[in-house]
Amino acid sequence: MVKIRLMRMGAKKKPFYRVVVADSRSPRDGRFIEVLGRYDPRTEPSLIELDEEKTLLWLRRGAQPTDPVKKLMEIKGIWQRFMEEKVKEGKGAG
Repeated sequence: MVKIRLMRMGAKKKPFYRVVVADSRSPRDGRFIEVLGRYDPRTEPSLIELDEEKTLLWLRRGAQPTDPVKKLMEIKGIWQRFMEEKVKEGKGAG
């Protein structure tokens, strides 16, 4: 299974994260397939950069976001857009 998750970067006590697509069996900071964006919780307000088109493409392909990444997507509005697409898709098939 492919997951969209956070990959920890930065020095000790100064983390920032990359949002990556990775195989669920690979370690947290190990191999990944593609970088979708970045997240820095230490800035005020928190920096959230996500490539919306790449993220939606991976969600359509069946990649599952982890809970923290799903929350970031909700903040940026990407998750709502994806859910709207699914609803439209469901209505068209019926």
